[in-house]
Amino acid sequence: MQHRIIVIGAGYTGAVAAGRLARRLHREDVSITLVNPEPDFVERVRLHQVAVGHELRPRPLSDMFAGTGVRLRLAQVTAVDAARRTVTATTGADGAEGPGLELEYDTLVYALGSGWDPQAVPGAAEHAHDISGRPGALRLRERLAALGASDPVIVVGGGLTGVEAASEIAEARPDLAVALATRGRLGDWLSPKGRRHLRKVFAGLGVTVHEQTAVTAVESDRLTTADGDIPAAATVWTTGFAVHPIAKAATLETTDSGQIVVDATMRSLSHPNVYAIGDAALVAGPRDKPLRMSCASGIPTAWQAADAIAARLTGAKLPTTPLRYFNQCVSLGRREGLIQYVTADDRAVSAALTGRLAARYKELVCTGAAWGVAHPTAGLPTRRRRVTQEHPRLSEATGGTG
Repeated sequence: MQHRIIVIGAGYTGAVAAGRLARRLHREDVSITLVNPEPDFVERVRLHQVAVGHELRPRPLSDMFAGTGVRLRLAQVTAVDAARRTVTATTGADGAEGPGLELEYDTLVYALGSGWDPQAVPGAAEHAHDISGRPGALRLRERLAALGASDPVIVVGGGLTGVEAASEIAEARPDLAVALATRGRLGDWLSPKGRRHLRKVFAGLGVTVHEQTAVTAVESDRLTTADGDIPAAATVWTTGFAVHPIAKAATLETTDSGQIVVDATMRSLSHPNVYAIGDAALVAGPRDKPLRMSCASGIPTAWQAADAIAARLTGAKLPTTPLRYFNQCVSLGRREGLIQYVTADDRAVSAALTGRLAARYKELVCTGAAWGVAHPTAGLPTRRRRVTQEHPRLSEATGGTG
C-alpha cells in the first residue's frame, strides 16, 4: 500500500519539493502527485521582463517530471479538508479530470504561494496591474504597449519587486514617464553603497521617485495620496502580497495574514500530516525572525520539508540545516544590477556588488534557480530509501501501532 503524497502548487517551492521527494523515496512505496492549474512552470522572478515584452523559455511540467515517478494533475485547487485529508480541485486545461476532482492524501505539501493584495486600497483591484503571476504580467504588457510617448506609469511599492519593475519598464520604454511611489525612503533596506547605486541607476533611467508617499486610492488615470494626486496612465501594484485563503478555510493553524504556522521541518503545528513551504508558511529564520516572502526563502523550505518527510517515512535522521540569507539580488534592467550582501537574518551589511557584474550575477542566480526546478532530481543521491512500516497507512494495513 503506497503512501500518498500530494503537492499542491508547482511554483519554485512545490516543483522542487516534488522532485526532491521523488529522488529520496522508493517508487514502490509512495505515490507523488503534483497539482497545478497551468501546464508550464512559470519563472515568477522574471515576470517584470514578461511585462515589457520579453519571451521566456517554455518549461512544460510534463517534460520536467517525465521519468521521475511524479504524477502531474492539471487542476485548480479549491479547498483542503485537513480533517478528512482531501484536496478538492476543478478541472485543468486538459479537461481530463472532470469538474469535481477530490484527491486523498496521507501527506500534503502545501505550496500555493502568494499573490498580490488587490484589496490593499480602494480602486486597486479595478485599476491597478500586478506582476505576481503570468496573467497579470501579460495584461500589463498589453497596457504598456498601448501607451504613447510621455504617458505616466507609476509603480507602487519600494521593495525588490517594485524596484525591479520600475527599472525594467524605464529601460525598455524610455519614452514613458516612469515613477515609483514608496512609503519609506528609496532603498531604505539597503546599505549606503546600495542606496547610492540604486539612486544613480534610477536617475540614469529617468525614474521619478515619490518617497514617504502613502497611496490611499487608485483611479483609472491617477493615484490619490495624502500629498495630492499623481497622474497614472498605468499603475503597477507591488506593495504587499497575500497568501491564498484556502489554508485558513481548511482549519489549519494560520497567522492573521493566512500563513500556515510550521515547525523547523515545515510541518504544520496543528496538522502533522501537512507541510507548508514558501510564501504560504510562517517560517522562523535566524533570531526567530520570520523569513520574507521570496524565492531565496522558499526553495530552502522546500528542501527542508522534502527531507523531513523522507526522513520520517524511512526512519532516517531529521534534517537540521539552518535557514539563512546570504544576499539580496536585484535586477535594475538588463544592464545594471545590485547584489546586497546581508547577515543571516537578512540585514544589509556594508558590502555590495553593483553594475554589469551584479547584473550578470543576478542572471546566473535566476538561471540556476530555473535549472534546478527543470531538473528536479539532479544532484541528489541516486539511492531511494524504502518506507518503513512506521507511517499511518502501512501500520493500518499491517495492524501495527506506528
